[in-house]
Amino acid sequence: MGGLASGDEVERRLGQALELADRSPAQFVETLLPTMFSASTPADVVDAFAATMLEFHPAGFRAMARASAENLRDVLPRIHVPTLLLYGDVDLRAPRRVAEDLHAAIAGSTLVMLEGIGHVCNIEAPERFNDEVRRFARSLQG
Repeated sequence: MGGLASGDEVERRLGQALELADRSPAQFVETLLPTMFSASTPADVVDAFAATMLEFHPAGFRAMARASAENLRDVLPRIHVPTLLLYGDVDLRAPRRVAEDLHAAIAGSTLVMLEGIGHVCNIEAPERFNDEVRRFARSLQG
C-alpha cells in the first residue's frame, strides 16, 4: 500500500482498509475476495481461502493496513541481499507497476511474473511459486 505509491493513493487505500476492518466478516470477504485470484482459479481454492478470510481479526487487519501504508521508499536502495520479487501478472491488489518499481528500487533484485496469476500467487499456483523460489535459492548456491 505504501512503499512506492503516491501519498494520495496511500491515504485512499489506507482509508479503504480501515473501513473494511469495520465490516462484518462476510462483508470483508465479499469485498476483498474478488481481487485476490485470477478468474481461472479453481472454486475449491477460492472457497478455502474465503473460509480463512472469515477468521480475520479487525485489530490485526488495521495494524497490517497502517504498517503497509508506511513510506519505505528510502529503505529499498539499502537492501543489499539477494531479493526475489514474485508476482502474479494479473494481480489487482499490487499491479505490475508495483512489482516493476520495487525491482527498479532494489539493486540486483530478481523479478518473476507468474503469467495468469493473481495476488495470492503462493496459493493460486503453489507449484509454480515453489519452483521459482527453489530456482532462486539454487542460483545463490554458486
